[in-house]
Amino acid sequence: MFDTDVLIWYFRGNPGARDFIAGVPFKDRLVSALCVMELIQGCRDKKEIKTVKAFIRMNFSAILPPDERISEKAILLLEKHSPSDGLRTVDALIAASAVVNHASLATANYKHFRNIQGLSILKFEAAEM
Repeated sequence: MFDTDVLIWYFRGNPGARDFIAGVPFKDRLVSALCVMELIQGCRDKKEIKTVKAFIRMNFSAILPPDERISEKAILLLEKHSPSDGLRTVDALIAASAVVNHASLATANYKHFRNIQGLSILKFEAAEM
């Protein structure tokens, strides 16, 4: 599962992000519906929204919406990690999606996720271009 930050690096033209995504087998490329929403929220016009939607459709095998189990897990994660690690609501839902679906989370935002028990992290190094 990919965190929004990796996808933002991709859209900024970062070759490392492109290669990082391509290095994950298509069947294992998951994205939270919340990441898609964050990407769309950052779009400046309908053309960019269309580009984001096409990219998601072509590059990810599934979009995972938050459900009751994910929401319950996210609440527990916020209770434990918000004060100490700065975990925010959307990040908690993304992490919970990965944990509930037994998926690794690919992210450059290691700081907020590093202490979450049961979360496997694929750390992306976002080297500046």
